[in-house]
Amino acid sequence: MGWNEKRRKMVDYLVKLGYLSSPEIIKAFERVPRHEFVPKEYRKMAYDDTPLPIGLGQTISAPSMIATMLEELQARRGDKILEIGTGSGYNAALLSEITGEGGMVYTIERIEELAIEAERRLRKLGYENVEVVIGDGTKGYEKCSPYDRIIVTAASPRIPKPLMEQLAEKGRMVIPVGSLEYQILNIVDKFKGEIRVYEKGACVFVPLIGEHGWKEAQLV
Repeated sequence: MGWNEKRRKMVDYLVKLGYLSSPEIIKAFERVPRHEFVPKEYRKMAYDDTPLPIGLGQTISAPSMIATMLEELQARRGDKILEIGTGSGYNAALLSEITGEGGMVYTIERIEELAIEAERRLRKLGYENVEVVIGDGTKGYEKCSPYDRIIVTAASPRIPKPLMEQLAEKGRMVIPVGSLEYQILNIVDKFKGEIRVYEKGACVFVPLIGEHGWKEAQLV
């Protein structure tokens, strides 16, 4: 079975189980070659619904979890999006497809090696509306704020204040919040300057490390 057929089967599975429903997000999953974003030794599992290691203690989330987060994010064409936790770059590629030429995706990664590799991969695949930034994602990226949408792909003990401040009016953020072992996916909306938080469901992510997240010493 070729990569395209495997990708099509993955999308059909996610639609059938209700993880995917929005046409733009379905198209993004159909277009982005997930196998290009995982290490060679795991490529045969690229389209399985499971998280996979990408090195340096980080993972690429299961397709169903990524789909859930993107459906909740409700990104639109032309949106300016901030992603915290670039990882392999797969999620940034999906966001690039969803926002289109008029949109922009800023993605922050604290691990330089991952950031450099993700940027190389994204450029190779032609994703020009994505900017990879090396830094502390818990501080956001004030330079280009505010953002229509913010998505955090690592777990924080609380919602970082800088991210709430950098969220645009009528903006939305999706972020896992909780302990190191167990988190709840939080949906954060800003309306008339007020922050409203809704809980979506249980999840497990790698820790969000930084000034406004987990400290290195807490992980020992």
